[in-house]
Amino acid sequence: MWETNQSSEVLQGLGIGGAWFITICLLAAGVVGCVVPILPGHLILLIAVIAYRLMLGEAAGLAWWSFAVLGVLMAISQTFEVLSGAAGSKWFGGTRWGAIGAILGSLAGFFFFPLGLLLGPLIGAFLFEMAFAKQQARPAAISGVGSVVGTLTGMVFKIVVGILMIGWFLLDVFVLQ
Repeated sequence: MWETNQSSEVLQGLGIGGAWFITICLLAAGVVGCVVPILPGHLILLIAVIAYRLMLGEAAGLAWWSFAVLGVLMAISQTFEVLSGAAGSKWFGGTRWGAIGAILGSLAGFFFFPLGLLLGPLIGAFLFEMAFAKQQARPAAISGVGSVVGTLTGMVFKIVVGILMIGWFLLDVFVLQ
Protein backbone atom coordinates (compact mmCIF):
# COMPACT_ATOMS: atom_id res chain seq x y z
CA MET A 1 0.00 0.00 0.00
CA TRP A 2 2.76 2.44 0.90
CA GLU A 3 4.48 1.91 -2.43
CA THR A 4 1.27 2.49 -4.39
CA ASN A 5 0.64 5.79 -2.64
CA GLN A 6 4.22 6.85 -3.15
CA SER A 7 4.19 6.22 -6.86
CA SER A 8 1.65 8.96 -7.53
CA GLU A 9 3.01 11.97 -9.41
CA VAL A 10 1.72 14.39 -6.79
CA LEU A 11 3.75 12.82 -3.98
CA GLN A 12 6.89 12.40 -6.10
CA GLY A 13 6.97 16.11 -6.92
CA LEU A 14 6.42 17.14 -3.32
CA GLY A 15 9.90 16.51 -1.97
CA ILE A 16 11.16 16.45 1.59
CA GLY A 17 10.66 20.19 2.12
CA GLY A 18 7.04 20.05 1.01
CA ALA A 19 6.39 16.97 3.12
CA TRP A 20 7.81 18.71 6.19
CA PHE A 21 5.80 21.86 5.44
CA ILE A 22 2.54 19.89 5.29
CA THR A 23 3.49 17.86 8.37
CA ILE A 24 4.36 20.97 10.41
CA CYS A 25 1.08 22.64 9.39
CA LEU A 26 -0.87 19.56 10.48
CA LEU A 27 1.11 19.31 13.73
CA ALA A 28 0.37 22.98 14.45
CA ALA A 29 -3.34 22.38 13.77
CA GLY A 30 -3.18 19.38 16.10
CA VAL A 31 -1.67 21.46 18.90
CA VAL A 32 -4.40 24.07 18.43
CA GLY A 33 -6.91 21.22 18.59
CA CYS A 34 -5.43 20.07 21.89
CA VAL A 35 -6.09 23.53 23.32
CA VAL A 36 -9.40 24.31 21.58
CA PRO A 37 -11.75 21.46 22.53
CA ILE A 38 -13.91 21.77 19.43
CA LEU A 39 -11.10 20.42 17.19
CA PRO A 40 -9.94 16.79 17.36
CA GLY A 41 -6.32 17.66 18.22
CA HIS A 42 -4.95 14.18 18.82
CA LEU A 43 -6.58 12.81 15.69
CA ILE A 44 -5.05 15.64 13.64
CA LEU A 45 -1.63 14.84 15.16
CA LEU A 46 -2.02 11.18 14.20
CA ILE A 47 -3.10 12.19 10.68
CA ALA A 48 0.02 14.39 10.43
CA VAL A 49 2.25 11.41 11.19
CA ILE A 50 0.39 9.16 8.75
CA ALA A 51 0.58 11.84 6.04
CA TYR A 52 4.32 12.25 6.65
CA ARG A 53 4.82 8.50 6.23
CA LEU A 54 2.68 8.41 3.10
CA MET A 55 4.57 11.32 1.55
CA LEU A 56 8.08 10.04 2.26
CA GLY A 57 7.65 6.28 2.52
CA GLU A 58 10.69 4.38 3.81
CA ALA A 59 12.70 7.62 3.88
CA ALA A 60 10.36 8.96 6.56
CA GLY A 61 12.26 7.03 9.23
CA LEU A 62 9.10 5.99 11.08
CA ALA A 63 8.74 2.54 12.60
CA TRP A 64 5.38 0.81 12.24
CA TRP A 65 4.96 0.55 16.01
CA SER A 66 5.07 4.33 16.33
CA PHE A 67 1.58 4.44 14.90
CA ALA A 68 0.46 2.02 17.61
CA VAL A 69 2.11 4.12 20.34
CA LEU A 70 0.48 7.30 19.03
CA GLY A 71 -2.89 5.56 18.73
CA VAL A 72 -2.70 4.33 22.32
CA LEU A 73 -1.73 7.81 23.56
CA MET A 74 -4.67 9.27 21.67
CA ALA A 75 -7.09 6.70 23.14
CA ILE A 76 -5.82 7.26 26.69
CA SER A 77 -6.16 11.02 26.35
CA GLN A 78 -9.67 10.87 24.91
CA THR A 79 -10.82 8.49 27.64
CA PHE A 80 -9.29 10.64 30.37
CA GLU A 81 -10.86 13.78 28.93
CA VAL A 82 -14.35 12.29 28.83
CA LEU A 83 -14.17 10.87 32.36
CA SER A 84 -12.25 13.68 34.07
CA GLY A 85 -15.30 15.78 34.99
CA ALA A 86 -17.01 12.78 36.55
CA ALA A 87 -13.84 11.82 38.41
CA GLY A 88 -13.51 15.37 39.74
CA SER A 89 -17.09 15.30 40.97
CA LYS A 90 -16.48 12.00 42.79
CA TRP A 91 -13.13 13.23 44.15
CA PHE A 92 -14.88 16.19 45.76
CA GLY A 93 -17.40 13.90 47.46
CA GLY A 94 -20.15 13.72 44.88
CA THR A 95 -22.34 10.70 44.29
CA ARG A 96 -22.56 8.61 41.14
CA TRP A 97 -25.47 10.86 40.15
CA GLY A 98 -23.17 13.86 40.27
CA ALA A 99 -20.67 12.01 38.08
CA ILE A 100 -23.38 11.10 35.57
CA GLY A 101 -24.60 14.70 35.60
CA ALA A 102 -21.05 15.93 34.97
CA ILE A 103 -20.69 13.65 31.93
CA LEU A 104 -24.07 14.64 30.50
CA GLY A 105 -23.39 18.28 31.29
CA SER A 106 -20.08 18.04 29.44
CA LEU A 107 -21.85 16.68 26.39
CA ALA A 108 -24.53 19.36 26.54
CA GLY A 109 -21.95 22.08 27.25
CA PHE A 110 -20.07 21.19 24.09
CA PHE A 111 -22.86 22.87 22.12
CA PHE A 112 -22.40 26.12 24.05
CA PHE A 113 -18.69 26.59 23.37
CA PRO A 114 -16.64 28.06 25.09
CA LEU A 115 -18.43 28.71 28.40
CA GLY A 116 -20.42 25.50 28.16
CA LEU A 117 -17.24 23.47 28.48
CA LEU A 118 -16.93 24.53 32.11
CA LEU A 119 -20.53 25.40 32.97
CA GLY A 120 -21.95 22.17 31.49
CA PRO A 121 -20.27 19.80 33.97
CA LEU A 122 -20.87 22.23 36.83
CA ILE A 123 -24.59 22.57 36.14
CA GLY A 124 -25.00 18.90 35.26
CA ALA A 125 -23.35 17.66 38.46
CA PHE A 126 -25.23 20.19 40.58
CA LEU A 127 -28.64 19.40 39.08
CA PHE A 128 -28.18 15.63 39.22
CA GLU A 129 -26.98 15.81 42.84
CA MET A 130 -30.05 17.86 43.77
CA ALA A 131 -32.64 15.97 41.72
CA PHE A 132 -31.55 12.32 41.92
CA ALA A 133 -29.18 12.05 44.90
CA LYS A 134 -31.39 14.37 46.98
CA GLN A 135 -28.35 16.34 48.18
CA GLN A 136 -28.59 19.76 49.77
CA ALA A 137 -27.35 22.80 47.80
CA ARG A 138 -23.91 22.97 49.45
CA PRO A 139 -22.77 19.35 48.79
CA ALA A 140 -24.28 19.53 45.30
CA ALA A 141 -22.33 22.74 44.60
CA ILE A 142 -19.11 21.15 45.88
CA SER A 143 -19.69 18.22 43.55
CA GLY A 144 -20.21 20.67 40.68
CA VAL A 145 -17.01 22.53 41.50
CA GLY A 146 -15.21 19.18 41.57
CA SER A 147 -16.46 18.45 38.07
CA VAL A 148 -14.99 21.76 36.86
CA VAL A 149 -11.65 20.96 38.51
CA GLY A 150 -11.71 17.54 36.88
CA THR A 151 -12.58 19.01 33.49
CA LEU A 152 -9.71 21.51 33.71
CA THR A 153 -7.36 18.68 34.73
CA GLY A 154 -8.53 16.73 31.68
CA MET A 155 -7.78 19.72 29.43
CA VAL A 156 -4.26 20.03 30.83
CA PHE A 157 -3.74 16.28 30.41
CA LYS A 158 -4.89 16.57 26.79
CA ILE A 159 -2.27 19.25 26.09
CA VAL A 160 0.46 17.20 27.77
CA VAL A 161 -0.41 14.11 25.72
CA GLY A 162 -0.41 16.20 22.53
CA ILE A 163 3.11 17.39 23.34
CA LEU A 164 4.12 13.78 24.08
CA MET A 165 2.73 12.67 20.71
CA ILE A 166 4.76 15.31 18.86
CA GLY A 167 7.82 14.42 20.92
CA TRP A 168 7.42 10.73 20.09
CA PHE A 169 7.09 11.51 16.39
CA LEU A 170 10.23 13.65 16.37
CA LEU A 171 12.13 11.12 18.47
CA ASP A 172 11.22 8.31 16.08
CA VAL A 173 12.10 10.32 12.98
CA PHE A 174 15.43 11.73 14.19
CA VAL A 175 16.74 9.41 16.91
CA LEU A 176 15.25 5.92 16.74
CA GLN A 177 16.01 5.30 13.07
